[in-house]
Amino acid sequence: MNVYFDNAATTPLDSFVLEKMLPYMGDNFGNPSSIHQKGRKVKSAIEKSRSKVADILNCDPGEIFFTSGGTEANNTFLINTFLEKNINTFITTKIEHHAVLHCAEYLKQIKNINIEYLKINEKGSFDMSDLENKLNKYPNSLVSLMHGNNEIGNILDINIVADLCNDMRVIFHSDTVQTVAHYNFDLVKLGAHGIVGSAHKFHGPKGIGFLYLNKSQKISPFIHGGSQERNMRGGTENVYGIVGLAEALELADSNLENHKKYILELKQRMINGLKSKIQNIKFNGESANLNNSLYTVLNVAIPDIEDQQMFLFNLDINNISASAGSACTSGSDAGSHVLQEIQHHKKHVSVRFSFSKNNTIDEVDYVVDKIMEIKNL
Repeated sequence: MNVYFDNAATTPLDSFVLEKMLPYMGDNFGNPSSIHQKGRKVKSAIEKSRSKVADILNCDPGEIFFTSGGTEANNTFLINTFLEKNINTFITTKIEHHAVLHCAEYLKQIKNINIEYLKINEKGSFDMSDLENKLNKYPNSLVSLMHGNNEIGNILDINIVADLCNDMRVIFHSDTVQTVAHYNFDLVKLGAHGIVGSAHKFHGPKGIGFLYLNKSQKISPFIHGGSQERNMRGGTENVYGIVGLAEALELADSNLENHKKYILELKQRMINGLKSKIQNIKFNGESANLNNSLYTVLNVAIPDIEDQQMFLFNLDINNISASAGSACTSGSDAGSHVLQEIQHHKKHVSVRFSFSKNNTIDEVDYVVDKIMEIKNL
């Protein structure tokens, strides 16, 4: 059996999505900036895709800008907002994705902004009163808090944070890479100023994402060049990527509740199986709380194992793909910055298993059995 449980890193491309992309890899090859028929046909596909994304998220198509992925979308919003607006304080946490944390550090370096980190508890959650206090102390702020943590699965009550930020008249941005296409969004009701998406997190192609930029927020391009994306992103558009993103999002949205129910069952079965077979098994963050975590992520702390890399290697030998945390830092010796910031179980080896619609109950049972075998080597 070959089991892929690293869907928080990337998901396999859906065959239906690939089928919809193929014409734009072949016959429909025109440059969308060209005014002739071949160019117009491709430009039309981009705008239809933009409208499809906007309809699903309940926003204006003019608020959707296609990017190379979530990292570029986060950088575009955060860096250019600080560069162009009179904001001096960045409020966030130390367990955000590095696409946000490194932006904050870069802005501190070039603009000497103030960074305020919310205090998080041993589960990786923060107290809303701390955010409110910081906003009162630093009213000229931008708040950036991820909707779903890619390593420990914690879910932010994004509506409450957005309401507070709007009441306090501060800009609110959320890294929603792990939640777009997995949760329902109504951006009119939400009131966030910026969110992001990345197609490869929901069975779309790699190298394509989007930035939702609320029409109340005007910023300059992050990538300069041509007039593409309504003068917001220079460079010839990734046409088949854009088509694939829109098709993948539509496919995920139409099956969202059924997939959520199914994947939750897989996650619950893995929790139950590990608890029944391994004494003193632990779970990092809120990942084992089915009501307050990403249903796609389970961060497991396994006792009596000394070498994390060797454990992951043994999983791989048994055809099980899992990870120690974010794929973006998999080559780093520093380990997970998220686990370092919370009261994780330091005498245990931590492994993130993440699920998708393609996984099965048999795969869950196989992985639980193999963990026991590896643990007892």
